[in-house]
Amino acid sequence: MTSRKDGYRVAVVGATGAVGETMLEILAERKFPISEIAALASSRSVGREVSFGRKSLIVDDLATFDFSGWDFALFSAGGSVSAEHAPRAAKAGCTVIDNTSHFRLDPAVPLVVPEVNGAVLDDFSGGGIIANPNCSTIQMLVAVAPIYRRYGIRRINVATYQSVSGAGKSAMEELGRQSADRFNFRDPEPKAFAAPIAFNVIAEIDVIEDNGYTKEEMKMHNETRRIFDDADIAVNATAVRVPVFVGHGEAVHLETRDPFKLDEVRQILADAPGLQLADVPERITPLTHAAGKNGVFVGRVRRDLSHPQGLDLWVVADNVRKGAALNAVQIAEYLAGRS
Repeated sequence: MTSRKDGYRVAVVGATGAVGETMLEILAERKFPISEIAALASSRSVGREVSFGRKSLIVDDLATFDFSGWDFALFSAGGSVSAEHAPRAAKAGCTVIDNTSHFRLDPAVPLVVPEVNGAVLDDFSGGGIIANPNCSTIQMLVAVAPIYRRYGIRRINVATYQSVSGAGKSAMEELGRQSADRFNFRDPEPKAFAAPIAFNVIAEIDVIEDNGYTKEEMKMHNETRRIFDDADIAVNATAVRVPVFVGHGEAVHLETRDPFKLDEVRQILADAPGLQLADVPERITPLTHAAGKNGVFVGRVRRDLSHPQGLDLWVVADNVRKGAALNAVQIAEYLAGRS
């Protein structure tokens, strides 16, 4: 895509949501070269103010917005919105980076975690759509990709412990209300989830498919294969919602193709981009390490006692940042840096 000496014109779609607000925050924090920025949302949010660094932006109507002449559009407003408006933006010559699941398995759309497979963008000329993977897939692959490159991986078993922020602002508000209800001896009323989330865990994220897995679990399976370009790698996921506001945890158990040395694995992880190996591995938590941070953190690195080439990891990340907003901004940075 064409380099812009004076900066790029960037639109953020879904600017009033948790991810959209964080996209604006990260664009400002990282000083992405911007000449003009637009905050877009549905007609219900038109006229609202959102923050971009020290500035305030007035939200404009996505439905009537003309993407002609705009360089990047970062979408995070739901799959149906992306289905309708992302192709329109791309047709106008804008590079769309979409955070929804709508385009992730489309073979014509790159599915990208920059630290893992950013090179797939080297032939991307702009004016098209790029997909952000699922938040749980992103943090897992940042952690396991260095191991995959060195030893190969036959299969991954992963149990996720996913915060309510992954379901949006209303889910975070629900956790707060239900916590207050519990402390005041009131029965909580579930709306965002199928069951009460306060002081509870729910082993159901998204709908359950015919094979017994949820869509969230199948996303991790399908997206991992696509990002690694490896149809043989097996991913068995159990996705669980936990009463945490921000930050996902994942217990990752993998089987390598080649034998490994544990000290070498730790060094590989310590040197990997976007990844931080915890100094005190048993104390790594979503709250203390990940919330509000951009990195993926890994601890509890140990050999699996049940398999000679088994390896166990505990991985945490801020799902709103690296799991969504930051990854999208990093894709834009990769393209801008390449031009």
